[in-house]
Amino acid sequence: MTASPGLYGLVNTNRDFTDAETWGKNQFNSSFPTALGCYMHSKGLKANYLNMVDGSFQISEIAIDVLYGQDPLSQDVLYAFESAFVQLQPLVIGRLPNTDLVVSSNSNPSDQSRALEIKLTALPDKATSLLAESEYGSELVVRPDTIFYLCATLFEDNRQEVKELFEASTIMVDDWTEPSEVLAVLPDIRELLYILSKSLTAVQSPVLMQPVWKTQGQTPLLTDHCLDLFAWSSLGFLDFIVDIGEGGVGDTMTRSMRTVVWVYKVLEELASNSKTNFSSIVDELSFNTKNDKAFAASGRITKRYMAHENLTKPRIKKEEIKNIVTGGGQNYLSPERRFDAILVNSPEIFS
Repeated sequence: MTASPGLYGLVNTNRDFTDAETWGKNQFNSSFPTALGCYMHSKGLKANYLNMVDGSFQISEIAIDVLYGQDPLSQDVLYAFESAFVQLQPLVIGRLPNTDLVVSSNSNPSDQSRALEIKLTALPDKATSLLAESEYGSELVVRPDTIFYLCATLFEDNRQEVKELFEASTIMVDDWTEPSEVLAVLPDIRELLYILSKSLTAVQSPVLMQPVWKTQGQTPLLTDHCLDLFAWSSLGFLDFIVDIGEGGVGDTMTRSMRTVVWVYKVLEELASNSKTNFSSIVDELSFNTKNDKAFAASGRITKRYMAHENLTKPRIKKEEIKNIVTGGGQNYLSPERRFDAILVNSPEIFS
Protein backbone atom coordinates (compact mmCIF):
# COMPACT_ATOMS: atom_id res chain seq x y z
CA MET A 1 0.00 0.00 0.00
CA THR A 2 1.42 3.37 -1.04
CA ALA A 3 1.83 5.88 1.77
CA SER A 4 -0.11 9.14 1.50
CA PRO A 5 1.81 12.43 1.27
CA GLY A 6 2.55 13.76 4.73
CA LEU A 7 4.95 15.32 7.18
CA TYR A 8 6.57 13.51 10.09
CA GLY A 9 4.48 13.52 13.25
CA LEU A 10 1.63 15.61 11.84
CA VAL A 11 -1.16 13.04 12.12
CA ASN A 12 -3.90 15.09 13.78
CA THR A 13 -3.95 18.49 12.10
CA ASN A 14 -6.28 20.96 10.42
CA ARG A 15 -4.30 20.57 7.17
CA ASP A 16 -4.94 17.79 4.68
CA PHE A 17 -1.57 16.83 3.21
CA THR A 18 -3.21 14.80 0.44
CA ASP A 19 -4.44 18.14 -0.95
CA ALA A 20 -1.82 19.76 -3.19
CA GLU A 21 -2.84 23.25 -2.00
CA THR A 22 -1.66 22.36 1.50
CA TRP A 23 1.89 22.21 0.13
CA GLY A 24 1.86 25.84 -0.99
CA LYS A 25 4.59 28.19 0.21
CA ASN A 26 2.66 29.82 3.04
CA GLN A 27 1.41 26.52 4.46
CA PHE A 28 4.66 24.58 4.00
CA ASN A 29 6.67 27.29 5.77
CA SER A 30 4.84 26.54 9.04
CA SER A 31 3.96 22.85 8.69
CA PHE A 32 7.47 21.69 7.74
CA PRO A 33 9.13 23.35 10.77
CA THR A 34 6.54 21.74 13.03
CA ALA A 35 7.36 18.34 11.54
CA LEU A 36 11.07 19.10 11.90
CA GLY A 37 10.49 19.58 15.63
CA CYS A 38 8.68 16.24 15.82
CA TYR A 39 11.53 14.53 13.98
CA MET A 40 14.19 16.08 16.22
CA HIS A 41 12.22 14.90 19.26
CA SER A 42 12.26 11.35 17.89
CA LYS A 43 16.06 11.59 17.71
CA GLY A 44 16.33 12.91 21.26
CA LEU A 45 17.44 16.36 20.06
CA LYS A 46 16.42 19.62 21.73
CA ALA A 47 15.88 23.02 20.14
CA ASN A 48 18.35 25.86 20.68
CA TYR A 49 16.61 28.22 23.12
CA LEU A 50 17.24 31.96 22.92
CA ASN A 51 16.21 33.06 26.39
CA MET A 52 17.17 35.02 29.47
CA VAL A 53 19.13 33.33 32.26
CA ASP A 54 19.84 35.27 35.46
CA GLY A 55 19.20 38.54 33.62
CA SER A 56 21.46 37.77 30.64
CA PHE A 57 20.61 36.71 27.09
CA GLN A 58 21.80 33.15 26.49
CA ILE A 59 21.41 30.22 24.13
CA SER A 60 20.46 27.13 26.08
CA GLU A 61 18.26 24.14 25.19
CA ILE A 62 14.56 23.44 25.28
CA ALA A 63 13.07 19.98 24.82
CA ILE A 64 10.53 19.78 21.99
CA ASP A 65 7.82 18.51 24.34
CA VAL A 66 8.36 21.63 26.46
CA LEU A 67 8.44 23.83 23.35
CA TYR A 68 5.14 22.35 22.11
CA GLY A 69 3.63 22.05 25.58
CA GLN A 70 3.07 18.31 25.25
CA ASP A 71 4.52 15.15 23.72
CA PRO A 72 4.84 16.04 20.02
CA LEU A 73 4.32 12.43 18.96
CA SER A 74 1.37 11.67 21.22
CA GLN A 75 -1.67 10.14 19.53
CA ASP A 76 -3.72 12.89 21.19
CA VAL A 77 -1.72 15.92 20.05
CA LEU A 78 -3.44 18.26 17.59
CA TYR A 79 -1.55 20.73 15.38
CA ALA A 80 -3.83 23.61 14.36
CA PHE A 81 -2.25 26.04 11.92
CA GLU A 82 -3.34 29.66 11.46
CA SER A 83 -5.49 29.41 14.57
CA ALA A 84 -6.24 31.52 17.64
CA PHE A 85 -4.91 30.78 21.12
CA VAL A 86 -8.31 31.29 22.74
CA GLN A 87 -7.09 31.61 26.33
CA LEU A 88 -5.73 35.04 25.33
CA GLN A 89 -9.16 36.27 24.12
CA PRO A 90 -9.95 38.03 27.45
CA LEU A 91 -6.86 40.21 26.93
CA VAL A 92 -7.85 41.71 23.58
CA ILE A 93 -10.56 44.14 22.55
CA GLY A 94 -11.99 42.95 19.26
CA ARG A 95 -10.75 40.04 17.18
CA LEU A 96 -8.07 37.75 18.59
CA PRO A 97 -5.34 37.44 15.94
CA ASN A 98 -4.40 34.03 14.62
CA THR A 99 -0.95 32.64 15.20
CA ASP A 100 1.00 30.21 13.00
CA LEU A 101 0.59 27.17 15.23
CA VAL A 102 -1.59 26.24 18.18
CA VAL A 103 -0.83 22.91 19.85
CA SER A 104 -3.72 21.28 21.69
CA SER A 105 -5.41 18.01 22.57
CA ASN A 106 -7.11 16.18 19.70
CA SER A 107 -9.73 14.74 22.05
CA ASN A 108 -10.35 18.18 23.57
CA PRO A 109 -9.24 20.92 21.12
CA SER A 110 -10.11 23.66 23.61
CA ASP A 111 -7.31 22.33 25.83
CA GLN A 112 -4.56 24.37 24.17
CA SER A 113 -0.98 24.06 25.39
CA ARG A 114 1.08 26.40 23.20
CA ALA A 115 0.88 29.19 20.64
CA LEU A 116 3.90 29.66 18.40
CA GLU A 117 4.84 32.01 15.60
CA ILE A 118 7.01 30.24 13.02
CA LYS A 119 9.71 31.76 10.83
CA LEU A 120 11.50 29.39 8.45
CA THR A 121 14.68 31.29 7.60
CA ALA A 122 17.45 30.83 5.05
CA LEU A 123 21.10 30.68 6.13
CA PRO A 124 22.93 32.72 4.95
CA ASP A 125 20.84 35.70 3.94
CA LYS A 126 21.95 38.22 1.33
CA ALA A 127 23.61 40.44 3.95
CA THR A 128 25.93 37.69 5.19
CA SER A 129 26.39 35.46 2.14
CA LEU A 130 29.80 36.95 1.26
CA LEU A 131 31.14 36.70 4.80
CA ALA A 132 33.03 33.79 6.32
CA GLU A 133 30.80 30.78 6.96
CA SER A 134 31.14 31.33 10.71
CA GLU A 135 29.52 34.76 10.23
CA TYR A 136 26.43 33.56 8.33
CA GLY A 137 23.11 34.81 9.65
CA SER A 138 19.41 34.62 8.78
CA GLU A 139 17.04 37.51 8.14
CA LEU A 140 14.11 37.59 10.56
CA VAL A 141 10.92 39.33 9.42
CA VAL A 142 8.28 39.77 12.12
CA ARG A 143 4.61 40.62 11.60
CA PRO A 144 2.53 42.84 13.91
CA ASP A 145 0.42 39.95 15.26
CA THR A 146 3.61 38.39 16.62
CA ILE A 147 4.02 41.46 18.82
CA PHE A 148 0.54 40.95 20.27
CA TYR A 149 1.30 37.34 21.15
CA LEU A 150 4.62 38.34 22.68
CA CYS A 151 3.02 41.00 24.90
CA ALA A 152 0.01 38.89 25.83
CA THR A 153 2.24 35.96 26.80
CA LEU A 154 4.50 38.21 28.86
CA PHE A 155 1.50 39.66 30.66
CA GLU A 156 -0.12 36.28 31.32
CA ASP A 157 3.12 34.98 32.79
CA ASN A 158 3.96 38.09 34.85
CA ARG A 159 0.78 40.04 35.57
CA GLN A 160 1.79 41.43 38.93
CA GLU A 161 5.30 42.44 37.88
CA VAL A 162 4.06 44.13 34.71
CA LYS A 163 1.37 46.04 36.62
CA GLU A 164 3.82 47.22 39.29
CA LEU A 165 6.39 48.23 36.69
CA PHE A 166 3.96 50.40 34.75
CA GLU A 167 2.31 51.85 37.86
CA ALA A 168 5.73 53.15 38.90
CA SER A 169 6.50 54.55 35.45
CA THR A 170 6.80 58.32 35.04
CA ILE A 171 6.88 58.29 31.22
CA MET A 172 4.58 61.01 29.88
CA VAL A 173 3.73 61.82 26.25
CA ASP A 174 1.11 64.36 25.17
CA ASP A 175 0.67 63.06 21.63
CA TRP A 176 1.72 59.47 20.95
CA THR A 177 1.20 59.97 17.21
CA GLU A 178 3.91 62.64 17.08
CA PRO A 179 7.28 60.95 16.34
CA SER A 180 9.43 63.66 17.91
CA GLU A 181 7.57 63.40 21.24
CA VAL A 182 7.83 59.62 21.31
CA LEU A 183 11.49 59.62 20.28
CA ALA A 184 12.25 61.94 23.19
CA VAL A 185 11.12 59.29 25.69
CA LEU A 186 12.33 56.25 23.74
CA PRO A 187 15.39 55.81 26.00
CA ASP A 188 13.07 55.71 29.02
CA ILE A 189 10.76 53.23 27.31
CA ARG A 190 13.67 50.95 26.48
CA GLU A 191 15.00 51.19 30.03
CA LEU A 192 11.61 50.15 31.45
CA LEU A 193 11.33 47.19 29.08
CA TYR A 194 14.89 46.14 29.89
CA ILE A 195 13.87 45.95 33.55
CA LEU A 196 11.20 43.45 32.55
CA SER A 197 13.36 41.38 30.20
CA LYS A 198 16.24 41.17 32.67
CA SER A 199 14.13 40.60 35.78
CA LEU A 200 15.42 37.70 37.85
CA THR A 201 11.90 36.64 38.80
CA ALA A 202 10.04 37.07 35.51
CA VAL A 203 8.59 33.94 33.91
CA GLN A 204 9.20 33.22 30.23
CA SER A 205 7.54 30.98 27.66
CA PRO A 206 8.52 30.06 24.09
CA VAL A 207 6.77 32.36 21.60
CA LEU A 208 8.62 32.06 18.30
CA MET A 209 10.11 29.06 16.50
CA GLN A 210 12.85 29.84 13.97
CA PRO A 211 14.18 26.87 12.00
CA VAL A 212 17.14 27.54 9.71
CA TRP A 213 17.94 25.86 6.41
CA LYS A 214 21.52 26.23 5.25
CA THR A 215 22.75 26.48 1.66
CA GLN A 216 26.15 26.76 0.03
CA GLY A 217 26.37 30.55 0.04
CA GLN A 218 23.46 32.00 -1.91
CA THR A 219 23.24 29.03 -4.25
CA PRO A 220 20.09 26.85 -4.18
CA LEU A 221 22.22 23.89 -3.00
CA LEU A 222 21.73 22.63 0.53
CA THR A 223 24.77 21.92 2.66
CA ASP A 224 25.16 18.36 3.98
CA HIS A 225 24.28 19.59 7.50
CA CYS A 226 21.40 21.84 6.60
CA LEU A 227 18.60 22.00 9.20
CA ASP A 228 18.31 23.04 12.81
CA LEU A 229 15.74 24.57 15.12
CA PHE A 230 16.00 27.74 17.21
CA ALA A 231 13.28 29.04 19.51
CA TRP A 232 12.87 32.44 21.17
CA SER A 233 11.44 32.83 24.66
CA SER A 234 9.17 35.75 25.48
CA LEU A 235 11.88 37.46 27.55
CA GLY A 236 14.67 36.63 25.09
CA PHE A 237 12.63 38.02 22.20
CA LEU A 238 11.73 41.13 24.21
CA ASP A 239 15.40 41.72 25.02
CA PHE A 240 16.27 41.36 21.33
CA ILE A 241 13.55 43.80 20.26
CA VAL A 242 14.62 46.41 22.81
CA ASP A 243 18.28 45.98 21.78
CA ILE A 244 17.67 46.62 18.08
CA GLY A 245 15.17 49.43 18.78
CA GLU A 246 17.83 51.89 19.86
CA GLY A 247 17.09 55.46 18.87
CA GLY A 248 18.58 57.07 15.79
CA VAL A 249 19.20 60.64 14.77
CA GLY A 250 16.56 63.33 14.44
CA ASP A 251 12.87 62.57 14.00
CA THR A 252 13.26 59.33 12.06
CA MET A 253 11.19 56.54 13.56
CA THR A 254 12.44 53.21 12.22
CA ARG A 255 10.32 50.05 12.21
CA SER A 256 12.45 48.56 14.98
CA MET A 257 11.97 51.64 17.15
CA ARG A 258 8.25 51.66 16.41
CA THR A 259 8.01 48.02 17.52
CA VAL A 260 9.49 48.97 20.89
CA VAL A 261 6.78 51.63 21.20
CA TRP A 262 4.07 49.09 20.28
CA VAL A 263 5.33 46.70 22.95
CA TYR A 264 5.31 49.47 25.55
CA LYS A 265 1.82 50.68 24.66
CA VAL A 266 0.30 47.18 24.58
CA LEU A 267 1.83 46.27 27.94
CA GLU A 268 0.75 49.65 29.34
CA GLU A 269 -2.87 48.97 28.36
CA LEU A 270 -2.71 45.44 29.75
CA ALA A 271 -1.23 46.72 33.00
CA SER A 272 -4.02 49.29 33.36
CA ASN A 273 -7.06 47.37 32.10
CA SER A 274 -6.01 43.73 31.59
CA LYS A 275 -7.14 44.35 28.00
CA THR A 276 -5.56 45.91 24.93
CA ASN A 277 -6.94 47.34 21.71
CA PHE A 278 -3.90 46.08 19.86
CA SER A 279 -5.19 46.77 16.35
CA SER A 280 -5.83 50.42 17.22
CA ILE A 281 -2.32 50.82 18.61
CA VAL A 282 -0.84 49.45 15.38
CA ASP A 283 -3.09 51.62 13.20
CA GLU A 284 -2.72 54.85 15.18
CA LEU A 285 1.01 54.54 15.86
CA SER A 286 2.14 53.76 12.32
CA PHE A 287 4.37 56.85 12.18
CA ASN A 288 3.84 57.08 8.41
CA THR A 289 5.32 53.62 7.82
CA LYS A 290 3.40 50.64 6.44
CA ASN A 291 2.10 48.13 8.95
CA ASP A 292 2.59 45.05 6.77
CA LYS A 293 5.43 44.02 9.06
CA ALA A 294 6.63 45.02 12.50
CA PHE A 295 10.32 44.93 11.61
CA ALA A 296 13.00 43.03 9.72
CA ALA A 297 16.43 42.20 11.12
CA SER A 298 19.18 41.14 8.72
CA GLY A 299 21.50 38.22 9.32
CA ARG A 300 24.22 40.63 10.43
CA ILE A 301 21.99 41.56 13.37
CA THR A 302 20.48 38.15 14.22
CA LYS A 303 23.90 36.46 14.07
CA ARG A 304 24.93 38.30 17.23
CA TYR A 305 22.12 36.55 19.11
CA MET A 306 22.03 33.18 17.34
CA ALA A 307 25.80 32.51 17.26
CA HIS A 308 26.15 28.83 18.09
CA GLU A 309 27.86 25.72 16.77
CA ASN A 310 24.45 24.46 15.65
CA LEU A 311 24.06 27.52 13.46
CA THR A 312 27.44 26.98 11.81
CA LYS A 313 26.86 23.24 11.50
CA PRO A 314 23.15 22.38 11.76
CA ARG A 315 22.46 18.94 13.21
CA ILE A 316 19.98 17.54 10.69
CA LYS A 317 21.55 16.27 7.46
CA LYS A 318 20.22 16.75 3.96
CA GLU A 319 19.71 13.00 3.58
CA GLU A 320 17.28 13.03 6.53
CA ILE A 321 14.75 15.32 4.83
CA LYS A 322 13.15 12.25 3.24
CA ASN A 323 12.27 11.13 6.77
CA ILE A 324 10.38 14.38 7.38
CA VAL A 325 8.66 14.86 4.02
CA THR A 326 7.01 11.49 3.44
CA GLY A 327 4.78 9.67 0.96
CA GLY A 328 5.95 11.67 -2.05
CA GLY A 329 4.89 14.97 -0.55
CA GLN A 330 7.81 16.69 -2.27
CA ASN A 331 6.00 16.15 -5.59
CA TYR A 332 3.27 18.50 -4.42
CA LEU A 333 5.66 21.38 -3.81
CA SER A 334 5.37 24.23 -6.31
CA PRO A 335 7.84 27.00 -5.45
CA GLU A 336 7.66 30.39 -7.10
CA ARG A 337 8.89 30.25 -10.67
CA ARG A 338 11.39 33.09 -10.61
CA PHE A 339 13.23 33.77 -13.83
CA ASP A 340 16.50 34.59 -12.04
CA ALA A 341 16.33 31.28 -10.19
CA ILE A 342 15.79 29.43 -13.47
CA LEU A 343 18.86 31.10 -14.98
CA VAL A 344 21.00 30.23 -11.96
CA ASN A 345 19.92 26.61 -12.28
CA SER A 346 20.53 26.52 -16.05
CA PRO A 347 24.28 27.20 -16.40
CA GLU A 348 24.36 25.36 -19.72
CA ILE A 349 22.65 28.37 -21.33
CA PHE A 350 25.83 30.39 -20.91
CA SER A 351 28.40 27.74 -21.83
